[in-house]
Amino acid sequence: MDDYRAIADDLAADIAAGRLRPGDRLPPLRRFARDRRIASSTAARVYGELSRRGLTVGEVGRGTFVRSTAPAAEPALAEPGEARVDLELNFPVLPGHPALLAQSLGQLLRPDALAAALRPVGAVGTAAARQAAAAHLARGDWAPDPRQLLFAGNGRQAIAAAIAALVPAGERLGVESLTYPVVKGIAARLGITLVPLSMDEHGLTPEALRAAPPLRAVYLQPALHNPLGVTMPAHRRTELAAALRELDLFAIEDAIYGFLRNDLSPLAALAPERTVVIDSLSKRLAPGLSLGFLTVPEGTAQDFATALRTGTWTASRFALDAATRWMSDGTAAAAEEEKRADAAARQRLVAERLAGFRVGADPHAYHCWWELPEPWRADTFVAAAARRGIAVTPSGAFAIGSGHAPNAVRLALASPPVEVLAEALDALAGLAQGAPEDTAAE
Repeated sequence: MDDYRAIADDLAADIAAGRLRPGDRLPPLRRFARDRRIASSTAARVYGELSRRGLTVGEVGRGTFVRSTAPAAEPALAEPGEARVDLELNFPVLPGHPALLAQSLGQLLRPDALAAALRPVGAVGTAAARQAAAAHLARGDWAPDPRQLLFAGNGRQAIAAAIAALVPAGERLGVESLTYPVVKGIAARLGITLVPLSMDEHGLTPEALRAAPPLRAVYLQPALHNPLGVTMPAHRRTELAAALRELDLFAIEDAIYGFLRNDLSPLAALAPERTVVIDSLSKRLAPGLSLGFLTVPEGTAQDFATALRTGTWTASRFALDAATRWMSDGTAAAAEEEKRADAAARQRLVAERLAGFRVGADPHAYHCWWELPEPWRADTFVAAAARRGIAVTPSGAFAIGSGHAPNAVRLALASPPVEVLAEALDALAGLAQGAPEDTAAE
């Protein structure tokens, strides 16, 4: 057994026996190496192994701590819970929307229409679907070309197909240093290396693209970034478009939350030949009957269609036909308008109930980013919130690799009723105003 693994085993035994308790801080790397009389590189491998096993968590500027609870295998893929307040996953389904959506489906259930909807369909969908989607997905001064539209079963599958088409196995995909966790799983299954790229208050920086090792593509979220909630200003999108051309690099633009800011043009409006736009109906309408969209650069549709077929990520014909009706008759537009108002109202509630804390988000977003006050750590706070029946997501779920994660949590605001959300925010505010040791005996 390698020496670093033996040392990691010793520390793991100390954690299991309670000699190292949840929340304990491990020594700084250099001091640990000196105390153990090992090389700094060996000490780094020990800490990396403990993190890989899920026993410790690193936080920017604070150090490495013993986890309060065993981590979930995949925080972003947790199952929705009924006996808790879910601020972990975003399922925005407003009370009147099932009835609204049902009104458009009557004609689809006629035997002749249903017979067509039960047949298979390819990645290019139907002409009616492409026309409806092109008109519906347009925002700002951007409108997709119907000839460049492809369809996937959902947004995650659309992202996977875009990555598979652009990044061969063994190559690198650039991602923001905090990113949508599902991308980490996709990259692992495709044998792709993720390269974290630095961000500032406006999102991904052009300098980070230029300083990165050679990349085959970059995945980014310019509008209502998940988890940070920030939206790139126009000047940053212009700078990034120039950098994509300069570096001969493709961007996979995740626009799944973009409908909440339908006044803003996507990055694709500035660099259509370098950008693949990913969208979905899961947030726009409902997660139960979803559809994913890819708007691809001119002349590339065949490559992306092949990736969709190879991955078996194409849409079902029934979902495609249902979505076409919703997009064509105004049902989808009406539902999305109500969700924009709902998201803004929930953000106002956050501003009221978490006043005085460092909470950031676009005021139109369905999620927010909470930088926790001292002496709280993200992992400890998540565990304490869970004991109160409230599920939130720690920053580590969004961090790339074993690097340090900020001392923050993401709150997903869309799932609970507004009155339940208000009570949960009050409970979390009260928790944050206390001290971690106050909850130790709970």
